[in-house]
Amino acid sequence: MELRIFTEPQQGATYDTLLRVARAAEDLNYGAFFRSDHYLHMGSTDGLPGPTDAWITLAGLARETTSIRLGTLMTAGTFRLPGVLAIQVAQVDQMSGGRIDFGLGSGWYEDEHKAYGIPFPKEKFGRLEEQLAIITGLWKTPAGERFDFDGKFYQLADSPALPKPAQPKVPVLIGGHGAKRTPALAAQYADEFNIPFASLDDTEQQFKRVRAAAEHRGRDADDLVYSNALVACVGRNDAEVKRRADVIGREVDELKANGLAGSPAEVVERLGRFGSVGSQRVYLQMLDLADLDQMELIASEVMPQVS
Repeated sequence: MELRIFTEPQQGATYDTLLRVARAAEDLNYGAFFRSDHYLHMGSTDGLPGPTDAWITLAGLARETTSIRLGTLMTAGTFRLPGVLAIQVAQVDQMSGGRIDFGLGSGWYEDEHKAYGIPFPKEKFGRLEEQLAIITGLWKTPAGERFDFDGKFYQLADSPALPKPAQPKVPVLIGGHGAKRTPALAAQYADEFNIPFASLDDTEQQFKRVRAAAEHRGRDADDLVYSNALVACVGRNDAEVKRRADVIGREVDELKANGLAGSPAEVVERLGRFGSVGSQRVYLQMLDLADLDQMELIASEVMPQVS
């Protein structure tokens, strides 16, 4: 099982903070550094000093890291036009030397759209389907040829489909809890399926749906990587776990039930249970970005036992 770092900068983080965490993740041999794509904080935090843009952040990190993979869980489909987003991701992939994983979702947080004047359409899933077709289609179009698309929501005519990413194929992540359309979309476009903040039972059920959808399309279900995103709160003893839970405003028992919390041994056991239902990769949601010691603890006492 591969462990990756997942951050929520809208809760309050500067670019310098994210750079420090990304470099620590790289030094500690985590599989990737990911961030959310939000413009407004959630819950009781004030979100200061304010939001950072996901793809501007990743562009900076692309030049200030050397080996760690970089990506989003998930880029909001409501924020950017698909043609523009294809250009942005391809450019950041070039800037990183081919280290980008591209997660794309439909967008869901209506308040952030209101706060920054971003349209929040009612029919978001149909737009997501077209966005995936356009972005992957632009990247696949051979240099020198043209790409056209005539959809319900988007139309592209005589596009040169440039620039191209550095990677022959940028890994595409699709995720969520939807029972029908989401698995079908993952089976068609995804290299990885991610289920965020789910129980073991829900994880197992959703992975089965995605595998069935892949097989229905005539695709080998093992072609996809199956992953979870789970909040992390790990300590050397009960007091340290409690202190870390208090910092992020959560209860230890709730974190143990719904995330990865407790001693390294407890977390190894919990990860093993997710592995037993098919999870191959876990994104550790790190809510206290000042706490690099927790990342070091997981890297030294959890990672060797699950990888």
